[in-house]
Amino acid sequence: MKEVESRYYHSLYQVAKAINSARDPKLVLNSIVKNVADSMGVKACSITLLAPERRLLFHAATWGLSDWFAKMGPLSADKSIAETLDGKPVAILDAASDQRIQYPEEVKKEGIASILSVPMMLRDEIIGVVRVYTDRSYQFSEDDIYFVSAVANLGAIALENARLYEAVQKDYEAVMQEMLEWRSYLGT
Repeated sequence: MKEVESRYYHSLYQVAKAINSARDPKLVLNSIVKNVADSMGVKACSITLLAPERRLLFHAATWGLSDWFAKMGPLSADKSIAETLDGKPVAILDAASDQRIQYPEEVKKEGIASILSVPMMLRDEIIGVVRVYTDRSYQFSEDDIYFVSAVANLGAIALENARLYEAVQKDYEAVMQEMLEWRSYLGT
């Protein structure tokens, strides 16, 4: 038990470090999925983000999934483990036969046995989903669910920080441009 906790703490530190140092959301999301997969010792991890109309999920970052699987196209929010978008973590023991899986044949072909799906929450709003995939049947523990939930929340904060940083950067550039125009106009 101590070894798992230690890996999870180390991974949380690495995710927090990436969030604190990287301005590019893609780099942060890629760091998250890699850290989660590595620390849990699982086949793969992905982050899908909810489209503005809230009907589709798009892959934003993946680790350990084949290109064809990751690029299958958007997932339907209603057909792909929909309970996650109600704010609940969902653990699926047998992904190939579970009715909540949108593409069961593709999941089987990809070699996915079990899936943990956790909402990414920003304040009270769900903005996406973090999914963990195993290549063997696996019963996810409460510690696993808690860890992935913590990482999902950090990921949501990272996306919000990147959005705010971009907005501030644009505002700063606009103010600087306006100052230059005034100086030019005033002849100083």
